Amino acid sequence: MKTDLDMTLYLVTDSTYHTEETFYKTIEEACQGGVTLVQLREKNCGGREYLEKAMKVKVITDRYQIPLIIDDRVDVAIACDAAGVHVGSSDLPVAVARKLLGPDKIVGATAKTVEAAKKAYEDGADYLGVGAIFPTTTKVVTIRTSVETLNEICQSVPIPAVAIGGLNDGNMDILKGGKMAGVAVVSAIMKAEDPKAAAARLKEHVGELRG
Repeated sequence: MKTDLDMTLYLVTDSTYHTEETFYKTIEEACQGGVTLVQLREKNCGGREYLEKAMKVKVITDRYQIPLIIDDRVDVAIACDAAGVHVGSSDLPVAVARKLLGPDKIVGATAKTVEAAKKAYEDGADYLGVGAIFPTTTKVVTIRTSVETLNEICQSVPIPAVAIGGLNDGNMDILKGGKMAGVAVVSAIMKAEDPKAAAARLKEHVGELRG
């Protein structure tokens, strides 16, 4: 289990809102604004294109000493020497990802139930993404997860969990007093006119929620 992971503000990328230039610019500004972890998520990329994007994003995240997580593709994570990978319920199992990546890389997993959270932890996950708290505007199919379930998951495993799913500065008060380690966002930063300011404001808000 990685003890030094800062999960406060986790940016999950979405390139569908952007040109190539604005995509990387948004990620850089988000890093300047204070995101603590970046996940590159590309659902419709071939391996070569995914790797090319990953290597470009890693140049940015390395500049700000922010870990880069690759969604789904363990091969891409290995090829670009990313900090780790995030796997969902339809991706490679956590145990397989851990075996391929070894003990030193980060393996994150999606968990919507306490049972799934415990299984992910037992199989070697370092953190959990829990949601969707609200419906999302991404193309990822989402199933709602209650805040009560989020808090139960946080109490059931010793690894950090982040809330994800439609969260933004205007609605995340629903998480107030929760046990989550942080909040993961997509649109709240990727669609922001000023990603740096949006990230800074979100990070401050997460701190207030955790008290």
